[in-house]
Amino acid sequence: MEQLQIVIINYRATQVTLDCLRSLSVCEFVLNGSARVTVWENGSGPDAAVILTETIAANHWQSWVELLVSPENLGFTGGNNRVIERCMQAAKQPKYFLLLNSDTLVTNESLTSLVEFMECHHQTGIAGSCLLTEVGEHQCSPFRFPGIASEFEQGLKLGIVSRLLSRWRVAMPPPDVETPVEWVSGASMMLRTEMLQQVGLLDEDFFTYFEDVDLCQRAHAAGWQVWYVPQSRVIHFEGASSGIGHQILKRRPAFWFQARRRYFLKNEGWFRAACIDAMFILGFSLWRLRRVVQGKPETDPPYMLQDFIRNSVFLQGFKWPKVRI
Repeated sequence: MEQLQIVIINYRATQVTLDCLRSLSVCEFVLNGSARVTVWENGSGPDAAVILTETIAANHWQSWVELLVSPENLGFTGGNNRVIERCMQAAKQPKYFLLLNSDTLVTNESLTSLVEFMECHHQTGIAGSCLLTEVGEHQCSPFRFPGIASEFEQGLKLGIVSRLLSRWRVAMPPPDVETPVEWVSGASMMLRTEMLQQVGLLDEDFFTYFEDVDLCQRAHAAGWQVWYVPQSRVIHFEGASSGIGHQILKRRPAFWFQARRRYFLKNEGWFRAACIDAMFILGFSLWRLRRVVQGKPETDPPYMLQDFIRNSVFLQGFKWPKVRI
């Protein structure tokens, strides 16, 4: 099979990263030389680099794992881009890159099914895995692009409205077969090198979050297809590497809102971005009122409405933000 380069970003999640490497260490696809792994240590501090170096050496993983250490946090985008750029400048470029979250566990089939699909579908620029929780439940894996209707539905959380707007909901019901979709999660996303050479690498001004949606937008615009491949099953401990997840009631950091605002301004324009923010604020305000009246339990991140309004285009303006933490 053609060469595959796997990229894993470690940032303050060293033990999680090592668990991911252990899952890769028993994959035949890795052991037979069909894939190489680069771990980009993204400024976690010297202890992380020491632990990674010692564990890689102790397990004799040097033949397939390379560790690169950055003195600063370049974000998910910058870390991945530095590795991709390095590989694309090599004499022998990999045909595919797999961006793999550190908080994942894979099997040999996770890798082979994606590569085999890409080999048979030459117009596919991006392919994504089926993401599962540790108990085998489906996480959101294939998606539609967000917009005015989806943001209103997401904020309102009202069953009858959700059913009426189901064709615009961002999260799709996971198909059982390979399916063309609008975007897939960057937690396990395979990229064709030829596609990257045409559309460019990850937009580093996102830093982290929404960069996967943006890349899929650019791939579609350039005529490439994006597919969901359910045979590639990957366990994803959502939030283990970032602290942000659907089941984690933690206050959303400012950089998440900045990345969201950048995505909508960049891909939807200022007018639609304003409409999108307005519809989410309206829907979410109605949901918060209904939650109090009906005595429903708290399920939202703390201060979500206040933080959303504070970070909306109405208060922050229409200039594309450069996301930094």
